[in-house]
Amino acid sequence: MSPAMGNVSFWMAELGVPRPADRLDGDADADVAIVGAGYTGLWLAYYLATQNPGMSIRVLEARFAGFGASGRNGGWLTNTITGGHEWYVKHHGRAAAAALQEALNDTVDEVIVTTRREGIDAEIRKGGSLVVARNTAQLARADAFARDATAWPEEGFRRLDREHTDERVRVAGSLGGLWQPHCARIHPAKLASGLAAVVRGLGVRIHEDTRVERIRPGRAVTATGTVRARHVIRATEGYTATLRGERRTWVPLNSAMIITEPLPEAAWSEIGWADSDTLEDLSHVYAYAQRTPDGRIALGGRGNPYRFGSRTDNDGDVSATTVAGLAGILHSWFPAATGTPLAHGWSGVLGVPRTWRASVGYDPASGLGWGGGYVGTGVAATNLAARTLADLITGRDTDLTRLPWVNQPARRWEVEPLRWLGIQGIYAAYRAADRRESRHGARTSRLAHLADLISGRS
Repeated sequence: MSPAMGNVSFWMAELGVPRPADRLDGDADADVAIVGAGYTGLWLAYYLATQNPGMSIRVLEARFAGFGASGRNGGWLTNTITGGHEWYVKHHGRAAAAALQEALNDTVDEVIVTTRREGIDAEIRKGGSLVVARNTAQLARADAFARDATAWPEEGFRRLDREHTDERVRVAGSLGGLWQPHCARIHPAKLASGLAAVVRGLGVRIHEDTRVERIRPGRAVTATGTVRARHVIRATEGYTATLRGERRTWVPLNSAMIITEPLPEAAWSEIGWADSDTLEDLSHVYAYAQRTPDGRIALGGRGNPYRFGSRTDNDGDVSATTVAGLAGILHSWFPAATGTPLAHGWSGVLGVPRTWRASVGYDPASGLGWGGGYVGTGVAATNLAARTLADLITGRDTDLTRLPWVNQPARRWEVEPLRWLGIQGIYAAYRAADRRESRHGARTSRLAHLADLISGRS
């Protein structure tokens, strides 16, 4: 039987894709208007409402809460600094970079504690994150990463040999890996829908089926009305390019996922994976996975990385070719899963700045702010961004507002067709590098170094 396709995501379909509610009908006034009801917007509404009772907050969402990456992601609540720490060290010093890392570490626990306090059952289980090397080039990168980790104990990574890697998860062909404790597995849509329910209970209006066309100081403009507010915050992540004037701000990169039916106990006996680790490999076009509480494997990676003109998907549609490619990775990692049917395949977009670094910002003069550009590692970072924005909006000078990702300048992406050519070329080079390394590469392919250079990551 063929897997279900699209329908936003398996996570959302499992809950029942919601019908949009409370569409904006006419002009309105608020203290704060938040554009986007994903994790960033919902967490921001939560912290503003709990810290400032009586504040009028409206969230404007084109479809429904959690429609974007928040309801489709791989379910990794992790401490990753998007883009790494080197740029922050160079421009702000090591102490500032370490403060950002420690804030993200703490954020993992903040999400866990807050969801429990608010009664949100997002199936959160903190089991750490395992990174597996499956050829000698990847193993060399694991060694380099481990050497770097000795200078960055804040990250929490430690090197594992093959035996200890297999004790956590037995991935076919594993030569060793890395593990860090600051990561939890979650059910993405349960977190998004649960958070939306809590926010509504605090008196926040979430106007769904309300697409914002443009943002200006003091107003968010839609086809059915304008919300006038002192503070207007953009929290649109991969859909930022749909706003007027924002086409080149962040590009929407596509990511795709598959999930299996529950595996039989015999397969789990062969695979292990008893401690709820999240899992990824060290390829350049990497894949990532989690074991769900009901015994499925959810695995994601890149399909077609970018659509010309920064176009976005329709309800999670994904090609059969992409699903087959991800299934090939799944079965390569876990031969024991080969006989288990796929249950669902879907896709979504993530927001990528030209710097490949997430940021938050707020201008007190105009009242405009933003948070995002997480490049696929935003489940925890959205919460940190929201708490930071809440402090910026209310004028508080805190440890969070002094973190080095606040108010960072960002270049705009190139115009088309250069944007499309560049991104397609980057991922073609990474795929070619992975193929070379899997055959005979003892070192990282020069193609990968070239792609890093072109992308701006190095």
